[in-house]
Amino acid sequence: MSGGREGRLAGRVAFITGAARGQGRAHAVRMAEEGADIIAVDIAGKLPSCVPYPPATEEDLAETVRLVEKTDRRILASVVDVRNLEGLRKAVDDGFAALGRLDIIVANAGISAPQAWHDITAESFRDVMDVNVTGAWNTVMAGADRIIEGGRGGSIILISSAAGVKMQPFMVHYTASKHAVTGLARAFAAELGKHSIRVNSVHPGPVNTPMGSGDMVAAIGKAMETNPQLSHMLTPFLPSWIAEPEQIADAVCWLASDESRNVTAAQIPVDQGSTQY
Repeated sequence: MSGGREGRLAGRVAFITGAARGQGRAHAVRMAEEGADIIAVDIAGKLPSCVPYPPATEEDLAETVRLVEKTDRRILASVVDVRNLEGLRKAVDDGFAALGRLDIIVANAGISAPQAWHDITAESFRDVMDVNVTGAWNTVMAGADRIIEGGRGGSIILISSAAGVKMQPFMVHYTASKHAVTGLARAFAAELGKHSIRVNSVHPGPVNTPMGSGDMVAAIGKAMETNPQLSHMLTPFLPSWIAEPEQIADAVCWLASDESRNVTAAQIPVDQGSTQY
């Protein structure tokens, strides 16, 4: 925490999926810097075969633990696949028992697989939907009751994508999944609002994470060869084409804080303007 002030999330607890690296790690560290304790999960292992980048490891998750603990906040981390609802519930219940409350959920875990429409198999379509959509639903279902139980309200943030506002060429399954995540956020916002729980979706453009690594770039390039005129669908207005994970975490932290107390069912783009035309 900077300047000796109390953090914006002081005393709160956040449950974050996909926390081993990239955006998930950035969310965990940013919220810890603002005073929150963290319940972190990640698959930290094998991803579906359609994914062209290496998975996070248990060592990556251990590094997130180290970085959070460096802020003097507590963190409970475990290896869980977001497709496993019971595993997520156990992680939340164990965290709740140790930390005493739950205030924030960040459904961040997701996968991406660039493929031309005719190269997507039924298995790949199912895998992307299972991780990105069912995984987000599982994440909310694993923790929402605990926020309600606290009686203080809370904030749930679902990480969608620019592909969940506009679309992402050469990713029919990913685009469908991220539109579904946007719908999940709006639908949960309607029903959880009576408990003073806000639910919003965040829509990053390209982010500098392993999901944007060399293998991923090569896969996108190969798919683009099938229809080059679609290659500039997400051209930004700002000079930068790619954001750092910490810049997405700034928006997520704002949504988790009381500064956004009247914001719910919103789609928050953090995409350099690339979805706005």
